[in-house]
Amino acid sequence: MTVEISASKRQVQGTGASRRLRKANLVPGVVYGSGEATMIELDHNALYFALRKEAFHASILSLDLDGKKESVLLRDFQMHPFRQQVQHIDFQRVDAKKKVHMQVPLHFANGEIAPGVKTGGGIITHVLADLDVICLPADLPTSIEVDLGGLELGHSIHIADVKLPKGVELAHHHHAVDAVATVQVPRGAVEAAADAAADAAVAEAAAAASAAAAPATAAPVAKK
Repeated sequence: MTVEISASKRQVQGTGASRRLRKANLVPGVVYGSGEATMIELDHNALYFALRKEAFHASILSLDLDGKKESVLLRDFQMHPFRQQVQHIDFQRVDAKKKVHMQVPLHFANGEIAPGVKTGGGIITHVLADLDVICLPADLPTSIEVDLGGLELGHSIHIADVKLPKGVELAHHHHAVDAVATVQVPRGAVEAAADAAADAAVAEAAAAASAAAAPATAAPVAKK
């Protein structure tokens, strides 16, 4: 399903013009790539709610610019330091024949049935939330699934274990041995077990010392 967003060409530029747009509940932006950059403006509320959707950040978007549609990628946006207000947004035009570089979110599945959780009492930690991938626009996935169903206590899922969709490759800074998720016993449980063992050892030593210090019982005298 294609994610759509509407915009209009922006006629005026500059800090003052952008400030006036924001007061009118509009967001200034730019579309660049494959030709000249185009200054645009978008409805703030529609854009704000679109940005809350995961697919908006990792999908090919259909930008309706004054009735003419073109394929774009979200490249950057700025939020107000403390208000829930989008300040600016950047889109990049997509060439169907050129590969794109995108961050794709990871979706973790079957963590609740992993042996390390179900029988080992461990907790799964997600080391990575997304992967940087390179692919043609038509091959860009909205997410990549990571199956945790076989994860044992003390073990990890590595990048080499993640099955990538057809036509998708990882960016060069990723390494096969990098951990994606791991399952470990909670630190508090480890510390509690160590404290219990230490207390038991102290109690055992005290009992042994007490037994050693007790006076020996005299043997009964045999009657003649």
